[in-house]
Amino acid sequence: MPHQISHDTIPVRKGECLNLPILEQFLRANIENLPNHPLEVLQFSAGHSNLTYQLRIGNWEAVLRRPPLGPVAPKAHDMKRECKILSELHPIFPVAPKPILFSNRLEIVGSPFFIMERKKGIVLDSSFPEGVGVTKELCRQISEVMVEKLVKLHSIDYQQTGLAEISKPAGFMERQVHGWIGRYERSKTDEVAEVNRLMKWLVDHTPKKHEAAIIHYDYKLNNAMFNEKLTEMVGLFDWEMTTVGDPLVDLGAAMSYWIQADDPDLLKNAFGKPPVTVLDGFLARNEFIDLYAKKSGRDVSTIHFYLTFAYFKLAVICQQIYYRYQMGQTTDSRFAHFNQFVKSLIQHAAGIRGK
Repeated sequence: MPHQISHDTIPVRKGECLNLPILEQFLRANIENLPNHPLEVLQFSAGHSNLTYQLRIGNWEAVLRRPPLGPVAPKAHDMKRECKILSELHPIFPVAPKPILFSNRLEIVGSPFFIMERKKGIVLDSSFPEGVGVTKELCRQISEVMVEKLVKLHSIDYQQTGLAEISKPAGFMERQVHGWIGRYERSKTDEVAEVNRLMKWLVDHTPKKHEAAIIHYDYKLNNAMFNEKLTEMVGLFDWEMTTVGDPLVDLGAAMSYWIQADDPDLLKNAFGKPPVTVLDGFLARNEFIDLYAKKSGRDVSTIHFYLTFAYFKLAVICQQIYYRYQMGQTTDSRFAHFNQFVKSLIQHAAGIRGK
């Protein structure tokens, strides 16, 4: 069986259990030819937002996704929308998992949820699987696959998909900047000196016109799954933020997750060990951006705006998580020091803005 790294499974965390008899009854009523074995459930350990579970009944496996526990932001964690996105994209972009079914019956798992195919492969985060000969060439090859898949996603004609019905590409960046500023203000806890100047700069420098493409908007190495030889991507996960918008904002967001060796320690070690992208051979962010420009033909001369916005957006996501922790809506101890990460990200964004 192929390795699983970051997306590997753990016993279900305390307080995040599912009602197995009710769920199993639902599955058997809605999915044909399930084996005559009991339902087993494990949880995927990665991720700080939606809860994702591995379901197994005999040799049948699938993945269940549901929103986090406690109150969630309006329009966030929309399971029906994410299921629709996968339904539209899987046939033309098969690294997107195939959805199996969606349900908004709250009595099953306590929230709307959907079930999708379980992909198998290697997910890279802070280390390679044992036995992999890590070379500069391999690291560069993985980087290039990441660039190529992003370019491929952005090249899809969104008007030939149902995503046109659930997206508003006109004025996208303006809504994004004001929307994320609003989210920050609603979840604010600590005073951060640079944040007001940073938010004003983002408003003043928002591009008024931009291209429109399908954007993943959470494109990062540990959301991707590779085959055993690490030569091709076989899965791409976490499509909840996908929409039609500015492709450069997707590139900027991807780069805010793409850590390199000379980044500040607080960025490198934010979630524990640094990701493998700090190793020799992985493209630096500027090389990734240049290769994207070459392969896509896009002008990336304004990328510093998108990078600044991406680090601010990442800070807001972490701030929302920290706010939920402070309010007792989650007790996950991983979130106790997220305020320090928020401050570091805002300082980093302000530094890019000033260049």
